[in-house]
Amino acid sequence: MLSIYSKSWVKLVTLLLALASQDSANLPFGAWQRTSETPIISPQGDGWESAGTFNPSVVLRDGKFVMLYRAQDKGGTSRLGYAESADGIHFTRRSEPVLSPENDYEKDGGVEDPRLVQFGDTYYLTYTGYNKKDAQLCLATSKDLIHWERRGVILPAYKGRWNVRWTKSGAIVPEKIAGKYWMYFLGTTPDNNDQMGLASSTDLLHWTDATDAPVLPVRARNFDSRVAEPGPAPIVTPEGIFLIYNGADDKLVYRTGVAVFDRKDPRVVISRTDAGIFAPEKQWEKVGQVPNVVFVEGMVRQGERYLFYYGGADANVGVAEAPVVPWEKREKPLK
Repeated sequence: MLSIYSKSWVKLVTLLLALASQDSANLPFGAWQRTSETPIISPQGDGWESAGTFNPSVVLRDGKFVMLYRAQDKGGTSRLGYAESADGIHFTRRSEPVLSPENDYEKDGGVEDPRLVQFGDTYYLTYTGYNKKDAQLCLATSKDLIHWERRGVILPAYKGRWNVRWTKSGAIVPEKIAGKYWMYFLGTTPDNNDQMGLASSTDLLHWTDATDAPVLPVRARNFDSRVAEPGPAPIVTPEGIFLIYNGADDKLVYRTGVAVFDRKDPRVVISRTDAGIFAPEKQWEKVGQVPNVVFVEGMVRQGERYLFYYGGADANVGVAEAPVVPWEKREKPLK
């Protein structure tokens, strides 16, 4: 017979497991399906986007979808390409990149993996600056998404409270919370796992670690056992901060997960999905520069649907969609 202490412990463990394993019933969107069965952006020509076009970020501007995507040449150097669309599926590209490597922290490797967020009339672009030695999280700003002003490295490699290697993947929360701006990012712990951290800022330009440990650690024997990496800027709702993230297992198969953080304290995890909600299925998602990858970096709400933009196998750009689920139709999260 269980003692009163054992019963209390069982109740506590049950509650914690429930909090940590809420499924998609509480999410602001329904099941994902591919809007296009084929890539919407693919490598072309012999120049700056000939080897790979992938990992896009997308925003709505003046009624048009604007995409910044990572484009790689055959020498392995990355630049950011620009494309526009009226419907979010069929894109027209500019002939030249809008951001190319210039500074020492970008030389040879390039500028990689853009994520966009807008405050006022300014767009904030986080990207990875890679010089084939170090990868570091960088920032640039723009009024028109074409002309960019570099703001430098915002989270240096090797210098975090818990990160011992590179810094990447800055997903900025699109509104101020508790008097600060917040950004989820990727770092590496001493056990060589790539895990999600959190940084804060008072001006969107200067950032520091907000925690002494990852806020979203990897989970053994799960779809995110090796990597838990932020996706696009999160959705902020009264009930929580919904962050799409990219999880990789021990075989480095990448799937999509969702984590929910406290609306008043972005350091606190309320729940996360037990399993990946989107996974590599198509041949072009399974075969490429890096096999078995769907990597989401772009998200746009259009009416009653969300569009999600992702890189397939580090070679092409794909798009999926999901219906908006109103709050009144969702299961209420556990308190």
